Amino acid sequence: MAESVFRKVGLSRTESAELVETVIDEICNAIVRGESVKLSSFATFQVRDKNERIGRNPKTGEEVPISPRRVMTFKASNVLKQRVLKSHLSRKAKLKPASPVS
Repeated sequence: MAESVFRKVGLSRTESAELVETVIDEICNAIVRGESVKLSSFATFQVRDKNERIGRNPKTGEEVPISPRRVMTFKASNVLKQRVLKSHLSRKAKLKPASPVS
């Protein structure tokens, strides 16, 4: 990302790397504080508290308690989802063999 900032914005490579690192650090700090972080046209990061629950060991079938914890969730924006889908469909179309002509 720093290389892209360097090329598109015109900052030095060092300044570009520092800028990207600062932005990522701020996002991480906000998430650690439990704040929701929304990056428009990209995604939303949220922290959720999960309660204790009973899980099951798939091998033995034994019930085991799963302790309460905080988890981070990532929800892609509709813009990002559409871009991924469009990319997938265009790759799929390129890979599709041409129909034989009789």
